Amino acid sequence: MKFTRKASANWKGTGMEGIGTVSTQSTALDNAQLSFKTRFADGVGTNPEELIGAAHAGCFSMQLSFLLNEAGFTADNIDTAASVNFLDGTIVSIDLNLTATIPNISDEKFQEIALAAKAKCPISRLLNAEITLTAALV
Repeated sequence: MKFTRKASANWKGTGMEGIGTVSTQSTALDNAQLSFKTRFADGVGTNPEELIGAAHAGCFSMQLSFLLNEAGFTADNIDTAASVNFLDGTIVSIDLNLTATIPNISDEKFQEIALAAKAKCPISRLLNAEITLTAALV
């Protein structure tokens, strides 16, 4: 399976006083506010770190579901929280906190499949991805 998903961002002004927006192809985000305050304080809007956290939690949960199905299990519920840890200009780690209700699975099998999901999740593997840039000054 091959596909491309798109998102965009717009920024106006300085890093501290400027204002920006982010949008997604699906329109789940449509000019969502982005600013210094939404990233580094408690402003209304979103920020790259929480978007990465949401993407990671969603991707991991879906990957876990697929792997459970392959092993003959179906989850009644999967809850994943992702904490994106930022320090001195770098995302240093992401902590996934998983709770799940899965009938007829042993804890040992659950742990095995959860670790495989963490390893196979495309967002988990993201840091090893090739990043290309096309830049144009207009």
